[in-house]
Amino acid sequence: MSTRESTMASQTSQPSRSRTRRPYAGRALHRTLAGAATAALTLGVLAGCGEDSDRAEDPAPASGTSSATAEPSASAGEPTTSSEPSQSAEPDPGETSTVPVYYVGDSPMGPRLYREFRRVSGDPGLGAADMVAAGVPADPDYRAAFPVDGSFSSVRLDEEAGLILVQVPDDRWADRPADMSGKQARLAVQALVYTVQGALQSRAPVQVVGEPGGPAVPLFGVDTDGGVANADQLDVLSLVSVTSPESDAEVSGTFTASGVASSFEATVPWEVRDSSGEVVVDGFATAEGWMDRLYPWESEVDVSGLAPGEYTFVAMTDDPSGGAEGPGAFEDSKVISVG
Repeated sequence: MSTRESTMASQTSQPSRSRTRRPYAGRALHRTLAGAATAALTLGVLAGCGEDSDRAEDPAPASGTSSATAEPSASAGEPTTSSEPSQSAEPDPGETSTVPVYYVGDSPMGPRLYREFRRVSGDPGLGAADMVAAGVPADPDYRAAFPVDGSFSSVRLDEEAGLILVQVPDDRWADRPADMSGKQARLAVQALVYTVQGALQSRAPVQVVGEPGGPAVPLFGVDTDGGVANADQLDVLSLVSVTSPESDAEVSGTFTASGVASSFEATVPWEVRDSSGEVVVDGFATAEGWMDRLYPWESEVDVSGLAPGEYTFVAMTDDPSGGAEGPGAFEDSKVISVG
């Protein structure tokens, strides 16, 4: 059975709303980057596009509001910057943009891509690509897809060729390292593809070049000649993702949780767990769709009855079989501080 068939088999099991709770595995808390890199992002909703669309889907960020009140994304695509990226003008080095960056995380079906929104200065495409290669995720559950740090020379949309051209300064990423599997290499390439497509708001295939106007070069042994298209969301992305709250967000009273998911009957269960792993608040959101791609979900979470302290917000895909059929539920979690 293929990956996608097994995923769908799990999601189309006969409904049973009782759900077996899995033991919570504690994780080390990571605070180094959360405040500086991901605080104060608000995500507005952009209408979702189909897989054949030229434009990447997702939210347009606005400034000045807490991450605890962020709006949901409009599918698994990425945000626009404050204006459409210009391909003719040089980016202002002092201007900052909010861009999606895709990192690797674990799932019941093996490594998948998870998205974070990050602030970058200057060229949003180049800044986003550099974060894929050398950035450290704010969420400690994620890890970089690239095994060797570095930076890119340029990222630009060539509308005439219908390609996003990503220039590398040397051949450090040309060959696949001995300790990197072919599957890991393809996922790393998809991390770059999804990230730069989101930053430039284009679904154009991504071609890697060694010099301007030069021929395509491989990325971790993956041929990029003619461009690498974004793979199907259900094959490479986590089937649930939390956009808000962000990692280490401070919340109080009632906050809005949001994200994207492809979950059975569009039901996205969520839980707030205390430091011992006990579920202290739970509920569910209803996404705008399911099955064919990831859809936005949003839910109000009331933590007013909780004592101040550190908790974990967890969103899941609904698994009516309790893991008896298919790989089990996907999860994405964020440590939060309740004030």
